[in-house]
Amino acid sequence: MIPKYISSVQVKEILTWPLVNAAVEEALKAIDYSELNAANLEQSYKQQPPRTITTCGNASKLLLTMPGYVGNYNALNRKTNDHLKCSSTLACKVVTSFTNNQNLQPPLPNILANILLFDINTGELQCIMEGTQITAWRTAAASIVATKYLYMKRFPQRFETSIKLAIIGCGVQGQSHALGMCATFNVSEIYLWNRTQSKADDLALKLQKLYSQNSVQVFVTNTPAEAVREAAVICIGTYSPNALINYDMLKTGDVHINTVGAGAVHFGEVSQDIYDNAVIYVDSLINARTELKDLKANIIGEIGQVIREGKRTEKKCLTIYQSLGMAAEDATVAQAVYDAL
Repeated sequence: MIPKYISSVQVKEILTWPLVNAAVEEALKAIDYSELNAANLEQSYKQQPPRTITTCGNASKLLLTMPGYVGNYNALNRKTNDHLKCSSTLACKVVTSFTNNQNLQPPLPNILANILLFDINTGELQCIMEGTQITAWRTAAASIVATKYLYMKRFPQRFETSIKLAIIGCGVQGQSHALGMCATFNVSEIYLWNRTQSKADDLALKLQKLYSQNSVQVFVTNTPAEAVREAAVICIGTYSPNALINYDMLKTGDVHINTVGAGAVHFGEVSQDIYDNAVIYVDSLINARTELKDLKANIIGEIGQVIREGKRTEKKCLTIYQSLGMAAEDATVAQAVYDAL
């Protein structure tokens, strides 16, 4: 078998927020293989060992490998909008994270990825798929799903409820989160902050062009504190090793934070006093035990459990979705793209 190659251009033509959100929700709600037993054989499940991280000289250059298998899940067929039951996918994503790429001329994305899809019956390599677009979209989609279950479900009229959104960091992930959130939820106001203001200005123009008819008000702020002051939903994705927001900056009442930043640690962008006053959900407890071992926080569990049960187990006003990124998400989204060709 000669593997098919799917380029970034082809991937971008296929990706839509409904497609990616549905695929990621399937990956998140699948139980861990170790939990599969005679009582839940029809439940979707996933198997994904902790990712390997290879340092390439120093911590600014990383190679990550993320293998994963998702079995017995419902895949969305983009051509027909039907759900294909009992689908299974075997994939491995290979990622490089080189933080100085943005400073090159011309600049390159800091994170570059390729996804390998395998035949689940023979193990043959079916496809090599450019995965940088998928990484950006599926990370934002996981935050969208987390916002849906951890924040929007707090309100009886959740689909009509408008939200004020803050985006801290307007790079690739900030853009994906802003576009995905506005495409999925009723966003009334969006506040943007970036260390280099020109990136925030560029994203503001893009959002104004896309959503001017939806009465979305877009603001570029001078500080992270200004961005989050009125925000009910906050998405923060930077390489900052130091906290950019603290508890006193947040509004009172219900607030949900999606933190997806990379760097030396996954939780450097958010201050300890926010973690002290919040409950935290993750996408993968297996990865959290390794990559969040130094985080002093109340990790309730995986967002997948909330999806399966349809509700949270606690009533805290401040919630955090601590994104680590799962191979299962890459697998289900890549399979959706492959099936759409």
